[in-house]
Amino acid sequence: MAGKKSPWGSSGGSEPPAPDDAGPAPQGDAPTEGPRNPWLPPQSGDAPKRGPNIEDIFRARKGGGGGGGGGRGPTMPRLPQRPDGKSWAPVGVAIVAALWLSTSMVHRIAPQEKGIVTTFGSYSRTLDSGMALTMPWPIQQVSVTDVTSIRRESIPEGDGEKLMLTGDQNLLFLTYLVRWNIKDLKQYSFQLAEPDQTVREVAEAAMRQSIAEVNLNDAMGSGRQQIEQNVRDRMQRVLDAYRSGVSIQGVDIKKTDPPTKVVDAFKEVLAAQQDAQSEINRAQAWAEQLTARAGGEATAFDKVYEQYRLAPEVTRRRMYYETMERVLSQTDKVILESNNVQSYLPLPEMKRTQPKPAEGGN
Repeated sequence: MAGKKSPWGSSGGSEPPAPDDAGPAPQGDAPTEGPRNPWLPPQSGDAPKRGPNIEDIFRARKGGGGGGGGGRGPTMPRLPQRPDGKSWAPVGVAIVAALWLSTSMVHRIAPQEKGIVTTFGSYSRTLDSGMALTMPWPIQQVSVTDVTSIRRESIPEGDGEKLMLTGDQNLLFLTYLVRWNIKDLKQYSFQLAEPDQTVREVAEAAMRQSIAEVNLNDAMGSGRQQIEQNVRDRMQRVLDAYRSGVSIQGVDIKKTDPPTKVVDAFKEVLAAQQDAQSEINRAQAWAEQLTARAGGEATAFDKVYEQYRLAPEVTRRRMYYETMERVLSQTDKVILESNNVQSYLPLPEMKRTQPKPAEGGN
């Protein structure tokens, strides 16, 4: 290969001499002959260059030097230090921990309330009114509920219409109010999925059963109080069987009306019934008066008979005079002096035309 230039050799025409096995390769300040290796960093001067370390990078970001042409980056805010030079971070962490413990461990229960303590979601105990301590959240949680206030369920809600069938096959539109409260918070919280809705459904079932046992007149009149008591008793028995923890305080029927489509005819029927009852009451009153009068006359006759047994002639004459007086006092009278003289004295006319004496006069 004489005459060709080797890419790894010198500029001469001959091949580079073989290395001498007796000694090491030359080092130091003398540069080696041949082209530079492209995979090695360039070298200039006496000392080789080194790459930047992590401290130089952070120093450059803080603006501490570097002399480069790049601008400063965003700086992170630093917490103020305490007078002794230490950080406030531990103090802040301690304050947050104290607040967390105080809010999740200390509980104040009002007099009308009770609390349910659950440990990892399972029932643990019931808290009465006052101050109480529990384990912090999320180990234990406390659910506070008002157990003494009376809750009210109005059935039906809003403008809805609930038609019920009475014992005499009549439809009745009825609205009522159920009053209840919580007597066992544990059963109320864990026994039923929706205790409020259960109270409404039990109330409706008990009311329908009670209305079906009475007729229309009792449901709209005198039997309402008994219906309310029956509904309350039935509801309490069913809810106790469910172990609902609910106590029914009372049931109040607010309105009992016929269905809207037949209200006019129903009013006419009620008016006719009221008129018939009025006539019956008037007849009964008249009968009682006649009976009382007959009883009085019988008593008077007994007294007269006692006197008649003692003096028959005197009593007979007295009875005659009293009877004639009672009969003649209600008839017109004509008095004639004798058979031969026709004279007429109009006593009834004179009595009617005679002026009445003034009240309060002499």
